[in-house]
Parts: sequence; C-alpha cells; structure tokens
Amino acid sequence: MIKSVHNLKAVLIFVLTSFLSIGTVSAESNTKSDPSSLYSRLGGLAPISVVVSDFIDVVVPDTFLNKNPAVQATRAHVPAVYLKYRVTSMVCSVTGGPCEYQGKGMKEAHANLNITESEWDRMVVLFKEVLTKHKVPATESQELLELIGSTKADIVVASSK
Repeated sequence: MIKSVHNLKAVLIFVLTSFLSIGTVSAESNTKSDPSSLYSRLGGLAPISVVVSDFIDVVVPDTFLNKNPAVQATRAHVPAVYLKYRVTSMVCSVTGGPCEYQGKGMKEAHANLNITESEWDRMVVLFKEVLTKHKVPATESQELLELIGSTKADIVVASSK
C-alpha cells in the first residue's frame, strides 16, 4: 500500500509538472515578440526575471542605500518579492516583451524616498555588476542602462549630501 501511494504521488507530480510545462510553452508560443526587440535579445522573461531577482537581492540589503532613512523604512514594509515582480514586469514591458506593467510610475513610486545622486550612482554600479555576473552582452547592457537612465529625473529628487 505504501509503495503504491508513493508511486501515485510520483505520477501526480509528473503529470502536474508536465501540465505546467506545457502551459508555459503554450503561453510563450502564443506571445509573439519582435525577434529584434531587446526583450528577445535578452532571452525573454525567464532570464530577465533571474537578473531582476539577483539585482533586487543585491540592492535591498545594500548598506549605502539603506543609510537613507526613507529607503530603509520602505524596505521594512515592501517585500523584496513584490519588488521583483513589479520590476520584472516593467523590464519585460519596456524591452518589448508581452508583459503589461501596471505599477506606479517612477516619479510616484520614488517620490518619498529622497533618492540622491550618489544613491543613484550606487544603484547603477550594482546593476552593472549584476549584468556582468550574468554575462549580458555589452549592447544589451548599454540599452538597459539607457532605459534606466531615462528614469533618473523622476527618481533622483535630492542633492547628494
């Protein structure tokens, strides 16, 4: 009896994983993105989500960034997993992928954080390190940095101390 229950569990796990894999493939194949888009050149949603996840994992605990009391306070009530979801969705969208970002605009999301120029610079350094770690090609890295740079005026609101 125990052996058959174990086998049944194994079969169920196999069926569920197969079903989920088929669903993922179908969802991705139904979503056509321009093969020349940055989204496609980055490899699609999976690699983007891995890079974003690693970036958030580096940014959230960064001691320099957390010296800003507003940033530190926000870290206490905005879970990293939520940031990963929102940033992944945004990157997917702005790079030409199928995602629709439905979060706040950059100005609204960062208005109360009093981000300084030096904090911005630190974030850029961390982002470049994550891109290097994941061997994102130079052209695509530069395009991502330009996309991020286009948001700077909405994010940096305080002069450096």
